[in-house]
Amino acid sequence: MLSGKVKWFNNAKGYGFILADGRDEDLFAHYSAIQMDGYKTLKAGQPVSFEILQGPKGLHAVNIQPISANASNATTSSATSEQVQSVTAEA
Repeated sequence: MLSGKVKWFNNAKGYGFILADGRDEDLFAHYSAIQMDGYKTLKAGQPVSFEILQGPKGLHAVNIQPISANASNATTSSATSEQVQSVTAEA
């Protein structure tokens, strides 16, 4: 998987472009290639991971997955709240 940032994304039209880290060429990004639950959209500047596929008119980003800055903190926060619940139950 490669990584990069969303250059822009038009929700109404369902597509936009991603700039891959270390590359100068924009990659086409269609909403159907976004891997997430619910409404599939991206925001300008949002970090993403993806794969590249050669399309009929250029390079396409596929298997697009937003990278959450809080993903690494989620486990820590969850463990902390479990510890708090355990201590509260003992008191």
